[in-house]
Amino acid sequence: MSTCRVALANLPFPTGPDDAVDRVRAAIVEAAAAGAAVVCFPECYVPGYRAPGKHVAPPDPAFLGRAVTEVAQLAAANRVGVVLGTERVVDGALRACAVVVDEAGTVVGVQDKVQIDPSEEGLYAPGGGRVLCVVAGVTVGVTICHEGWRYPETVRWAARRGAQIVFHQAFHEAESGGFRPSTFADPRNTFHEKAVLCRAAENTCFVATVNYASEGSPTTSAIARPDGTVQAWQPYGVAGLLVADLDLSQATGLLAQRCRY
Repeated sequence: MSTCRVALANLPFPTGPDDAVDRVRAAIVEAAAAGAAVVCFPECYVPGYRAPGKHVAPPDPAFLGRAVTEVAQLAAANRVGVVLGTERVVDGALRACAVVVDEAGTVVGVQDKVQIDPSEEGLYAPGGGRVLCVVAGVTVGVTICHEGWRYPETVRWAARRGAQIVFHQAFHEAESGGFRPSTFADPRNTFHEKAVLCRAAENTCFVATVNYASEGSPTTSAIARPDGTVQAWQPYGVAGLLVADLDLSQATGLLAQRCRY
């Protein structure tokens, strides 16, 4: 059995860019100590997702470049892969993205958020295209927030090309009067967590979703198996690493390969 240990960093919203990097640094060290091959962070964790009501510093390409360099160095020092939720400036436009770093500290791919939610118009520009990466000998893809919940093709693209794990980075906080779950995919909750299970089952791959830790969060970090069942989830609103061992022999990509459209 081929097993990969992954860690999902279910962290509080950072108080600022430096705090974000500090929390990422600590989580990488903790993940390595737990024996994880790769650790994934939420959407735009460095410097923080630019949601209404959040005070995030203006985009700073120099800071973002330094942050990625530091994360890469730390990944190499700890021999752990990193899927960092961050942002970048391309042709003067800000993009939400995931930077994928392997265990040697090499940036092996950058996945921009391609499907921009209407609420993000004016905040982020859409990217184009998708990437596949190899980290610690495992083929992975990335989908960002509502891309993975609403657009099945963002996961299928990677699974059809051999991704055993698709990481899903999210920012999802409580809304006034919203349901507050205590069990993953509660039928009384919104569609979001059920969608994660569907993305795994319809593509026969693992889907690892990671959210911020916040009071009343309607979704949490979790691992969905290739058969569409949940393997593990982080207690709602509780900060910490979710660590799980994935049996990669289950991630055959069979149903993704059989899709002709």
